[in-house]
Amino acid sequence: MCDMKCVIFDLDGTLLYTLDDLLNATNYALEQLGFKKRTLYEVKSFVGDGVSKLIERALGSNCTYDIMRECLDIFKDYYSKNAYKCTKPYDGIISALQFLRAKNIKIAVNSNKYDSAVKSLCKNYFGELISIALGESRDCPRKPCPDGVNKILEYLKSNKDQAIYVGDSLIDVQTAKNAQLPCISVSWGYCDKNILIKSNANVVNNADELVKKICCMFNV
Repeated sequence: MCDMKCVIFDLDGTLLYTLDDLLNATNYALEQLGFKKRTLYEVKSFVGDGVSKLIERALGSNCTYDIMRECLDIFKDYYSKNAYKCTKPYDGIISALQFLRAKNIKIAVNSNKYDSAVKSLCKNYFGELISIALGESRDCPRKPCPDGVNKILEYLKSNKDQAIYVGDSLIDVQTAKNAQLPCISVSWGYCDKNILIKSNANVVNNADELVKKICCMFNV
């Protein structure tokens, strides 16, 4: 390991607004199997634990495993073709990432979205700004398991005392805790700000505040 500073970001609700495209893919899959459509508010409450849990929650408690798997396959096929229609980086995020890279701070993504979608979205919206992006896979279990964080730190050759975790959910707070990293929570994502404040003292409200907090914590 070397003295390489890095910031590990969650993706959905932290770097990218993705809810509309997730809603459309979810409702498309539900309609194909004769289930009722869900509202944006409902889908917002379903996200955070990966798309398998999203579909399971959208279907409801009476669905079978086979139906859930079929619905998930439909969702993934649709989402892979339509993930960029409404999705966009949050205000100031691109400039924030560019600033951090200019300060020689590496940037990574650790998401509960399935791995191929994470890599595709990061490449499309952030290009070379992201050094490594990991989503859920057989080799990388869902957060709050710290395996993804540990893989990223090993890849970047960074120590835990030179890394910060940034996310928008309680799962991200727990992930950082499990990985023994300091955590910054962003208030613009999919979790209520008041809930975040109760779990994490480091809550920021915009990209400028985020950059200032990171620089302060890294003393750069």
